[in-house]
Amino acid sequence: MSWAARLVVAGLAGAVAGVSFEPYHLVYLLPVAVAILTLTCVGTSPRRGFLVGTTFGIVFMLVLLPWLQVIGGPAWIALSVLEGLFYGLAGLATAVVTRLPWWPLWAAATWVGVELLRGSVPFGGFPWGRLAFGTVDTPVAPLFAYTGPAGATLAVALVGTVLAWALLRVRRAPARAVGGLVLTCLVVSAGSAFPVDGPSPEQDSDSVNVAAVQGDVPGKGLEAFAERRVVLENHVAATHDLAERVRRGETVRPDLVVWPENSSDIDPYADPTARAAIADAVRDVQAPLLMGSVVGDRAGDGWHNRAIVWSDAGRPVAYYDKIHPVPFGEYIPFRPLLAPHISALDQIPSDMIPGTKTGVLQVGPARLGVLMCFEVAYDGLVRDLVDGGAQMVVVPTNNATYTGTGQIEQQFAMSRLRAIETGRTVVVASTNGISGIIAPDGHVVARSPVQTRDVLQEQVILATGITPGVRFGFWIEWFLTLVAAVSVSVGLAVNYRRRRRAAPQERPAEPVQSTLGGT
Repeated sequence: MSWAARLVVAGLAGAVAGVSFEPYHLVYLLPVAVAILTLTCVGTSPRRGFLVGTTFGIVFMLVLLPWLQVIGGPAWIALSVLEGLFYGLAGLATAVVTRLPWWPLWAAATWVGVELLRGSVPFGGFPWGRLAFGTVDTPVAPLFAYTGPAGATLAVALVGTVLAWALLRVRRAPARAVGGLVLTCLVVSAGSAFPVDGPSPEQDSDSVNVAAVQGDVPGKGLEAFAERRVVLENHVAATHDLAERVRRGETVRPDLVVWPENSSDIDPYADPTARAAIADAVRDVQAPLLMGSVVGDRAGDGWHNRAIVWSDAGRPVAYYDKIHPVPFGEYIPFRPLLAPHISALDQIPSDMIPGTKTGVLQVGPARLGVLMCFEVAYDGLVRDLVDGGAQMVVVPTNNATYTGTGQIEQQFAMSRLRAIETGRTVVVASTNGISGIIAPDGHVVARSPVQTRDVLQEQVILATGITPGVRFGFWIEWFLTLVAAVSVSVGLAVNYRRRRRAAPQERPAEPVQSTLGGT
């Protein structure tokens, strides 16, 4: 295959990977994309493998992340190029390890290492688009409970690399090629045959009735929260409506209520009108509330993206400040350098101050683990909640910014996979959709339509156990990353020795006759 053809094919593979995720969810094409990229890297140099992988990654991200155009086209392109460079490392590593015995396994492990790296740097990383996050509603998804996301990524990548290996050998050894591929598919889907047991109701006190309020917003995109007072009033009104239905006997009184992130962009600590409106709604429904609010002066020294707990008496009693701010969304890296040249950054006049404490909060009878919006993508935050005693996970989010794009479906799929990983109910409360209540096995118990005021209410089980995926996921990811690093190192050493053997032997230099005479 010519050099130009490799680049074209790698770009096509990137596009195939992109449509494997929501909103298209052609998920069974994902290992095919891995296989195509692997085939373009086989037999090429590490440098060309890097360029092939980068081409794959850039196209993959462009297809996966068009919702970033809401912020601006340059942001979409710049992030796609940046993330594409990480996939260049995957291409380089694949080109190296495919010279080794058992190379499909080593090539698959490199995907785990690359995802760990891109999920960590720069600015805390951007895990969006991990192979594991495309596996919802597949036989691979149960692996989240056993291995965490790293094992699911390995499974998808391994099917892809073995598929590439089989295609290279099918003419010479068809039975071996087909048998190896079938066996790999059976192994990676074994988790679906042995699901981890979720919580089961033994006593009434083991469950709670939770209500997730989706108040709706008046606009779209970056203008969705221009009318901050209306957004707050919508959530207050939806909660009063819930209280009225309770009084009429149409529904039971919830044990706790969840509002979304940014359900109040008005600081309830500083604004007495906002504080009174929230307190009245809480007292009316007679249930504790967890709600998202912006706290602090945006034009001052910084602000907090805060989840506040209100007692059923209408008083704020505890809070969690979002730990992982979104670069260029909630804070501006290199602000003094960039702000004078990029006018769009004026929409974020000051930076969010990150929190310092894990988001485990007692809300009425339940210990909730809080992940604010994009935080659902970060493994460490999820594990910290379970380790901190969270019995249920809540994801307050303000996805109204991305209404009509694939972002809301992509994030909701992550929430479903986190339910499987943690063995806990996950409650997603969105300002404008998608809100949902997700069972510990990942199936959706209730889901709201987008751009609609809605209240989802369900009786859910509280969980206390820890799945193997949470307990060992960190170590599995680092072990596979170490395997990848060692295999690449061995591959580079083997490649170097082969090149040395193939190089023509230099003839020894003839002795030089001295022109100075002498004996």
